[in-house]
Amino acid sequence: MREWAGGPPTDGDARLAIRAPDLLRRHNTAGTVSAADVHVARRLGRLTGEADERVLLAVALAVRAVRGGSVCVRLDELDALAAEWDAGPGPAAELPEPDAWHAAVTTSPLVAVGVDGPADRPARWVDGRLYLDRYWRDEQLVRREVDARLAAPLAAPPPRLGETVRRLFPAPADARQRLATAAAVTSRLTVLTGGPGTGKTTTVARMLAALQATVGPGLRTALAAPTGKAAARLHESVRAELARLGPADQAAVGSPEAMTIHRLLGWRPGSSTRFRHHARHHLPHDVVVVDETSMVSLPLMARLLEALRPDARLVLVGDPDQLASVEAGAVLGDLVARPAVADALPGALRAVLPGDLPADGPALGALRNGVVRLETVHRFEAGIAALAEAVRAGDVDAALGVLRAGLPDVELVEPRGEWPSDADVAGLRADAVAAGERVLAAARAGDERAALAALEEHRLLLAHRRGPAGVAHWAEQVEDWVTEAAHLTPEGPWYLGRPLLVTANDRGTGLYNGDTGVLVADGAGGVVAVLGDPDEPVRVRPHRLPPVETVHAMTVHRAQGSQFATVSLVLPEPASPLLTRELLYTAVTRARRKVRVVGSEEAVRAAVARPVRRASGLMHPQ
Repeated sequence: MREWAGGPPTDGDARLAIRAPDLLRRHNTAGTVSAADVHVARRLGRLTGEADERVLLAVALAVRAVRGGSVCVRLDELDALAAEWDAGPGPAAELPEPDAWHAAVTTSPLVAVGVDGPADRPARWVDGRLYLDRYWRDEQLVRREVDARLAAPLAAPPPRLGETVRRLFPAPADARQRLATAAAVTSRLTVLTGGPGTGKTTTVARMLAALQATVGPGLRTALAAPTGKAAARLHESVRAELARLGPADQAAVGSPEAMTIHRLLGWRPGSSTRFRHHARHHLPHDVVVVDETSMVSLPLMARLLEALRPDARLVLVGDPDQLASVEAGAVLGDLVARPAVADALPGALRAVLPGDLPADGPALGALRNGVVRLETVHRFEAGIAALAEAVRAGDVDAALGVLRAGLPDVELVEPRGEWPSDADVAGLRADAVAAGERVLAAARAGDERAALAALEEHRLLLAHRRGPAGVAHWAEQVEDWVTEAAHLTPEGPWYLGRPLLVTANDRGTGLYNGDTGVLVADGAGGVVAVLGDPDEPVRVRPHRLPPVETVHAMTVHRAQGSQFATVSLVLPEPASPLLTRELLYTAVTRARRKVRVVGSEEAVRAAVARPVRRASGLMHPQ
């Protein structure tokens, strides 16, 4: 049975829906659905006149699925459901008999059946999947818009296309970058994937130059990402790559500003789901590039797609093997995994880049649906790259082999007891203290650039926020180590060298959730917060900062879109539901020079062998 956080519920516990019907109450007590799931299902039942407990349980499971990141739930995948519940719900909370359960759901006034079912029902059953109707509608919108973009022919490839992409990507190893760039010119949808360090943002910058040279000039371009931190990284990377191009290309592309998707669509006060740009008021841009697409939820992708002009080009960039959005959906992974619905990319490019396009086989199939995967890693040390590939492939033995090989850039620290001792974390402590002392020294000297650079020398990552393997515990531990080593006695919250993490968007200061920075001396006896790009830091007085935390450690989710010289990852117990292949892969690929994994062999095996399960219908033919 699933373990309750904070211990099993007792009478009067808010986690229990005490007035729920028997079947719902038993599943709530067993932990398979929460009290909130039960309350939503019962409310929808009352609104539609549905009292069958089996139907209400199915709807509660659909609500639970959305909370867990899925778009829908399959009631016939009982093994998958049981896996999510650890050892299963147990005999006290057995599931209904499948055939009778499906029959009850599909004849319910609460549930619309099929794509042509009634539009006024709150749940929908399609091909064995039960959705809350709003998520089914968003999934249909994304499917329709993606398929329309793939099917819509553009004009013939410009005559200078081959010459231009070869000028921008002259090396023989740049074949995939050339393909991706030519695809963006000849298609309304391009999906550029690949792991960290494979050159995705390099490709994006030169892709923009190719578009201006072959389709432009004067194309209106937008760069966007799901978070402020990811947008800042995109802006820095594209700007740095554009600086390497010739004056003509730089002038043609200009200085496109990267922003969050929410800002691109246009915030509306008091709403997080309605935007100024929508299906009846399109974005003005000719080209929209979205980075870190793996973090984009299904509803947000739906809002973006409906806001685009039908003739605009969309380039989705990201790594489908990283952690998906904390909200519902895994859109990038679904688009990459979809069976071929269009073959326009190879057909249009065969005459343009005959030497780069594979003649047949799996590589050619990977180019269909506008997907181009970059595979050559340029950033990591060899050990980090090998570990990331083993984790991505789900090869447990290979991953452990790399971790235990004694490589200079990969280290496995296996605790000798139930939990890491002081000796187990000696290396982690040394790295954390060294980085903390460099941050403090630069902060005292008022060297903003050095302070921000030192902040990215080492980062401790964790899966949980609370508990012995959580951010709260380990952040306090690292702060104690640093203050002890530096003989620092912080007086109040605004002390020199304090590393900061912004936890809320604030358009007034230009800071966004996930931005990091440091408190440094301002040269006049006071302190100022510097955040963002070391070359162009944002300077904010402490009293004007949005909500912030001390960032001696962070969750792996928070670290997406960031890179650090050294990463230390403390794994939770093997049974933790957050311990997944995607979490381990994301953590490992945050490191540029070294990654240290602190955890047992059992925890590593559990992570590599446990891919995230997100139920969705997007990858399936309609």
